Amino acid sequence: MTDTGRIRVLVVDDHALVRSGIRTELGDAVDVVGEADEVEAAVELILERTPDVVLLDVHMPGGGGRAVLEQVLGVRPGIAFLALSMSDAAEDVIEVVRAGARGYVTKHISGPDLVDAIRRVAEGDAVFSPRLAGFVLDAFSDLVDGPAATPSFDPEFDQLTPRERQVLRLIARGYSYKDIAADLGISTKTVERHVSAVLRKLQLTNRYQLTNWATERRML
Repeated sequence: MTDTGRIRVLVVDDHALVRSGIRTELGDAVDVVGEADEVEAAVELILERTPDVVLLDVHMPGGGGRAVLEQVLGVRPGIAFLALSMSDAAEDVIEVVRAGARGYVTKHISGPDLVDAIRRVAEGDAVFSPRLAGFVLDAFSDLVDGPAATPSFDPEFDQLTPRERQVLRLIARGYSYKDIAADLGISTKTVERHVSAVLRKLQLTNRYQLTNWATERRML
C-alpha cells in the first residue's frame, strides 16, 4: 500500500475503453499504478511495480489471465489477483481460481462494489459474485469427493468443446457475436463457426432454440 494507506492496483485488460472505465469507477479510492493490454507486458509491469492487487481480464491474446497468473505467482506469490471479466462461465471461473486468483467478479459490478472487492482481496479474502461462488464450491467439492462420486453428465453437452460451451452460454444470454468475440479474444468469424458447430451438434436450427435448450438445463 501507499503511504496514504491506499491500495496499489494494476489493471490488465486488452480493451483501452474498458481500462478507462475501470479507472473512472475506481476514482481516488485506490492508486492505479499501471495498465497493460496483453500477457507479456502485464507480467513485466506487475513484476516491476509489485501492486497489492491486479485486476485481471480472463480472455486476452497470448494465453489470457491464466498465463499471467502462472508467470507472476511463481515469482511473486504475495500479489493478489482479482479476475474481472464479461464471462461468467464456470470453466473460466474455475480455471483462474485454480491458477491462483483470489476472486472473480463480472464487469457488470458497480464501482463501489468493485472497490470493496479489491479491498477484501487485498486483505486476503476470497471474493466472488454470488452466482460464481457456487461454481467454485462445486469444483472443489468434486475434487474432495474424488472419482467414486456419482458423475453427472449430459451426453449432448459433453460433445461440445470447452470453447463451444463458452460461446453457447454467451449466445444464450443474448450476447452479440461482436461482444462474444471481444470477450473471448477471437474473431467474429470464429464465433460464427463455433455457433454453427454447436447448432449442428445439438441438432438445433437457430438462436431461439439454442437459448431454450440452455435454459432447460439451467446454464444461464
